[in-house]
Amino acid sequence: MPRRKRIFTKPDRSDARYDSPLVGHLISKIMRDGKRSLAQRIVYAAIDRANEGIDTVDPLEVITRAVENAKPRVEVKSRRVGGATYQVPLEVAADRSESLALRWIVNYARNRKGTPMHVALANEIKDAANNQGSSVRKRDDVHKMAQANRAFAHFRF
Repeated sequence: MPRRKRIFTKPDRSDARYDSPLVGHLISKIMRDGKRSLAQRIVYAAIDRANEGIDTVDPLEVITRAVENAKPRVEVKSRRVGGATYQVPLEVAADRSESLALRWIVNYARNRKGTPMHVALANEIKDAANNQGSSVRKRDDVHKMAQANRAFAHFRF
């Protein structure tokens, strides 16, 4: 009998302006206490600010590049084998890697104190799009941890 409940995935909720599931997911990550309209204002202002000075046709190109740069490929999970706990490296599913990337971008934007949220989010998106910033550093740390523990890869089930 499995110990965990069955996971039900919700359908992707696209946003109103760009009709993009990625932006809808970002709005949901930003949202607190059910205030979706406030989260939408923050995200749209951050997208506009991140696109300032860039001559691209697609306004979502910066966000998609930032998320792609922040996505982890592998991560470690704890496995208990014979009384010992091992950090086993596992490949990350596509939806989980996108979710982790967005979570890291939003959390590091929230940790930038002294600036409004839309400015901090725009700066974090720009940094991640340029392969810099805290969220990309976090991805590199996760990859290093998986690389260091690759000797335990045979404990995958």
